[in-house]
Parts: sequence; C-alpha cells; structure tokens
Amino acid sequence: MSKKVVITHWVHPEVIDFLGREANVVANLTRSTLAREEILSRAKDADAIMAFMPDAVDASFVKSCPKLKIIAAAVKGYDNFDVEACTRRNIWLTIAPDLLTIPTAELSISLMIGLARHVLQGDRHIRSGLFKGWRPELYGKSLSGSVAGIIGMGNIGRAVAKRLRAFDMDVLYVDEVPLSAEEEGSLGACRTSLKKLLSESDFVLPLLPYTEKTHHLINSEQLRQMKRGALLINTGRGSVVDESAVATALQSDHLGGYAADVFEMEDWLRPGRPLRISPALLAMEEKTLFTPHIGSAVADIRLQIEMYCANSILQALSGTTPQGAVNLVMPPALSMEKQNCL
Repeated sequence: MSKKVVITHWVHPEVIDFLGREANVVANLTRSTLAREEILSRAKDADAIMAFMPDAVDASFVKSCPKLKIIAAAVKGYDNFDVEACTRRNIWLTIAPDLLTIPTAELSISLMIGLARHVLQGDRHIRSGLFKGWRPELYGKSLSGSVAGIIGMGNIGRAVAKRLRAFDMDVLYVDEVPLSAEEEGSLGACRTSLKKLLSESDFVLPLLPYTEKTHHLINSEQLRQMKRGALLINTGRGSVVDESAVATALQSDHLGGYAADVFEMEDWLRPGRPLRISPALLAMEEKTLFTPHIGSAVADIRLQIEMYCANSILQALSGTTPQGAVNLVMPPALSMEKQNCL
C-alpha cells in the first residue's frame, strides 16, 4: 500500500474498492468540486490522480506533485490538461477515448428534438396550470426531411449521423479527412464545404475538440451564413461556439434556437475565458435548451469510464504503458539517465 491515488470527484464505491486493493486511495466522497488548493494538498505526495472535467492541470500543478506518475482523466476532450507539461515531467496523461461516444450522441439527438419540438416550453405550460386542452400552438420543426450539418466527423459525429438515419434526415458534414465512400453511403452523409453546410442545414452540430484552430469556429460571421431559423446544437466543447454571438443571433431571430450541454466557462485553461454563461443567452428561455454537461451521465457508462481510468492507473504504477495514453513518457531507466545528464 505504498502507492497513493487521489480521486478528485465522486466515483462509484466499487472503483474505490478496486483501487484500494493495490493502493492507498484518497477519494472525494462528496458530489462537489474541490478547490484547486485542496486537490493539491491531497495530491502533493500522490503517485496517481484520477481527474475529471472540472479539473485544470497546468505546469504549476504537476510541479507541485513530484511523485506523480499518471493523471487518468475521465474525459474524451482533454484541453483542460497540459499535455506538454505532463510529458516534460514524465507523467502519463490518459483519457477514456471511446466510452463517451454513444451517450453523447444520444444526448445530441435529444437536444435536437427537445429544441425543435419546444419540449421544455410545453412542460412549463402544463405546470403553469393554464393548459385547457389542445390549442394550435408551439409549432416546431420536424427532424424528418430536414438537413443536419455535422462539423467534425469523428467518433461522435459518426455516431450522431448513424442515429439520424432513423429520422430520415439528410446529413452534410465537414471534416479535413473524408469518410470512405462506403462509410458515407452507410451513414447517408455527404461531405461539403463549411459555407454550404451552414447555408443548407436546418440543424448544425459542431462536434470538434477545442483547439486554437477551433476557437469560436461558430462566430458572428458563420452564424450569418446559417439558414434563417436554423437550430444550433453544441455537445462538443463550449468555446468552439461564441456564446455572445449566439445571443445576438437569437435576439435578431436569424438563429432559430440554441441547445448546449457545454459552455465556454468550462474551458478552464483558456486565457480570458468567461466566468459565467452570458446572461443574455440565459434570458432567452423560449429559444434555448441547456443541460449541465451530462453528455456521459449514464450510470453504467460512468462506471465503465471510472474503471477504465482505474485500470490505466494500475498499469502505469506497474510500469507498463497505460491504456488511453495521449502522450509518450520516457521509461524510468532512461528518464534517470537524462536527469543525471542535466
């Protein structure tokens, strides 16, 4: 039990039990996010950390944890984690690359339907006590016969496209790497330019990782190119979309609606990130639908993700390359030789 593992957020008890057979586990047993100072206090002598979406790991963080061998992040997108800083200090950074794909795709479609069919407004109307029976109101948009534009045809993009086939939707997509003709046929997807996708799609879904290149990919210029009344769905990363520009487009009625599970304020390592969601955006209840980053919040999937991270930790602590690694770490013997030469 000489190894110490810190878990920054609540996990299923069986994950703690599993890791506890091999290490001393210090777990956050609450449902709250710990302050950075508290995490560092717990992790300063840790060999491994299981981290989550709200955690921001930068150079100063890893410098404060000299014994650290692995950060196993229970995420798919990892822009909140400084890969180079981890690599320089010979720390593995791992993610759970595929387990979040299907639940995120399912949530994407539920937000499409919820926004297009005014589900939230209908629920509020019923609860208000004003409902007296059917009336010709809350007319929305059908998925059937509409065009979905997917920006980024990675695992999640393909999973969304696959499920949209059941709704008889046409799918346009933009990606630097085209799908094979066979895969395009099976998904019913057609590769096009961003400009054409924006101008022809009834639903636009940016499903991209957050990078310097994708920062505010959907901004005021792109929003003006969208078909009037189209709906924008963001389940990828918050800062891929300019939320202030979205609020303006909604106010002008050019954008028909906006649904999101991710927000700019969550991109913790982004310099100058907004500290809250735009009040103007939150005020437009009739045109928006928001969920609190629950893309992977499916009980059995979350358990699988946590166990995947736990296995990554045990692999790294045993000296083997952990599953889900996103960086290359020098073997301990070579690392020691390098340090001796400095």
